[in-house]
Amino acid sequence: MSLGAASGDLPGTGGGNGAVPGGELSRPSVAMTSQQRLRPSPNKDHTPDSYDDLQLDFSPAIFSSLERYLPSTMLGVSRDDKVKFMRGILLKYLPHGERNRAQRHREYRQKIISNYQPLHRDIYIMHPSAFFVPTFLKAINDNTEESLRNIMSEPSPGVFTFEMFQPQFCELLLSEVKNFEQWVNEVRFRIMRPNTMNKYGAVLDDFGLETMLDKLMEQFVRPISKVFFHEVGGSTLDSHHGFVVEYGNDRDVDLGFHVDDSEVTLNVCLGKQFSGGELFFRGTRCDKHVNTGTHSEEIFDYSHVPGRAVLHRGRHRHGARATTSGHRINLLLWCRSSMFREMKKYQKDFSSWCGECLREKKERQQQSVVATRSELLRREGESKA
Repeated sequence: MSLGAASGDLPGTGGGNGAVPGGELSRPSVAMTSQQRLRPSPNKDHTPDSYDDLQLDFSPAIFSSLERYLPSTMLGVSRDDKVKFMRGILLKYLPHGERNRAQRHREYRQKIISNYQPLHRDIYIMHPSAFFVPTFLKAINDNTEESLRNIMSEPSPGVFTFEMFQPQFCELLLSEVKNFEQWVNEVRFRIMRPNTMNKYGAVLDDFGLETMLDKLMEQFVRPISKVFFHEVGGSTLDSHHGFVVEYGNDRDVDLGFHVDDSEVTLNVCLGKQFSGGELFFRGTRCDKHVNTGTHSEEIFDYSHVPGRAVLHRGRHRHGARATTSGHRINLLLWCRSSMFREMKKYQKDFSSWCGECLREKKERQQQSVVATRSELLRREGESKA
């Protein structure tokens, strides 16, 4: 069975992030060729422009993040020309047909936000002390690798678990989701589900939580990902897709084996009472190796605990077993890096994170050692003869 990505928002868009529709941009006034590529590492001495005041079809934060990776010939040009160049790169991830879908989604989101009345407005603004448990907040504020490792468990390579949300925040978010779903039913509004694999749940970005989730990614997920997932763009996360999924007898029951449309995925169990629903992980893979077999050391099952987070690479193959009783709701934040997605196009070896690439690399190295040893023995034999 072929393994594919569970798709959600459009790649690279960050779910709109306040973008409004616009026409095709004119041809850049500076010479830009298809051979120009982003830098392999950021220009730390360059301070990027702010794009918050522009009406763009991608998040302004994406442009600011991507600007540090522009080729040196682009750093001195006007902001409009930078936008045109970076937009050309980003549109590679958004075919023309999907642009129309993105436009319809923006209109859909605006209609919801204009009519839906939030139940708990406090959760729409980031309040760290009210959202997070003290141990997590202290580790983030200390902002050292040691402080982060002290609060985390790594029960399987690349899978990190830690206490994150306070019970009261989980309850408020659950209550808000329930209120939104009731409103949807009352007004007979057709809701867009989180991705192609879940028939239940809701996209949190669609009813006003996008700004809060942006801060959750930028201020709390990105510092962790910078330390533990740097090889997949963890330090350059610049957009997200945030949603809740619901499992139970009258909801989705399980979730098939898949990879996420993200560089880094945050998965937090919000509750309630349930049994079953374990996550099962089966190794990280690049596109080339996504359907290869699983090795014994890659097999790991995880049982959800309300308030406790799981953080893993989006390309870490996983699924969810059946929730056999009760009702389980989880918050998912798919975090993406437009810079990493662009740079990945020019790579062929992903042995820094793909389990199968690493195995192939080690096998080639072993073969090279054996061949070298054989050649040395042959030459030694010839010299003695």
